[in-house]
Amino acid sequence: MKSMMVARELLIVLVLMIVLEVKVSRGQLVVNVKTQGGEVFKETITANISDDSVLLEFPQSDGTYITQLIDFKQELQIFKVIVLGEEELGQSQYQVMCFVLRFFKNNFISSDAMSKLRQKNPGTVRVPEEDRGTEEVELDVSVDVSRAGILSPHLPRLCSLAPTATYASDRDIKLWATQRRELDGDWSLVSDVTHHLPTRGVARCGDSGRSDLSSPCVCHYQVCIAWYPCGLKYCKGRDNSGKAVSYRCGIRTCRKCRNFSYFVAQQQLCLWDE
Repeated sequence: MKSMMVARELLIVLVLMIVLEVKVSRGQLVVNVKTQGGEVFKETITANISDDSVLLEFPQSDGTYITQLIDFKQELQIFKVIVLGEEELGQSQYQVMCFVLRFFKNNFISSDAMSKLRQKNPGTVRVPEEDRGTEEVELDVSVDVSRAGILSPHLPRLCSLAPTATYASDRDIKLWATQRRELDGDWSLVSDVTHHLPTRGVARCGDSGRSDLSSPCVCHYQVCIAWYPCGLKYCKGRDNSGKAVSYRCGIRTCRKCRNFSYFVAQQQLCLWDE
């Protein structure tokens, strides 16, 4: 039992080594966040002004590591999940999945505004002001990570460990493509990097028990971002001449969950969905 605990701790260290990168001249904010269940963890948000992106990442108590990358230029967001495997059930040491979604710029403050945020009281535990609920997200295409730079230059690097487990919504990607001037209406440039998955008529992984772990099924995984800056606050005042003005005076914070559903070739890849 003790050896298994030590092995699991070593796995957690390995996962952290995989996700940690050297930070270069970027605005970074580290906050203590409290979940609805009362758990407190450290969340790191890094703004990169040069490529107009924001990286939000945090560990969970079970060793899972969540990363959300927002690419403001390409108007896409990528969720990367690293889950520790259950080796006693034949899984690998860890499992990596990526989920690619469209991003709407009014859902997160800009990378420039993010880079200017400062933590006045590092020990303060943060809770969000607004709960934006849970969104159901059906992902019906897989993404060819090695060729996915056309979607976002961040995708091949961030999801390199999920070459067969990077997912998106066909409808979502098509809507995104119609708004990208650089594609000039050529849908084939995008369709070549996505492949349809057989989701119809496939049972949910959690409905079939564990009698046959080699069977295909539809997996569900929930990602909750417990605290993030979803907007700016503006206050009213007067300038030196007495003229009424509005000025930025803080941030609005939110919480949002997403239930991702996607096809897996084997139930072995979705043991948490019970």
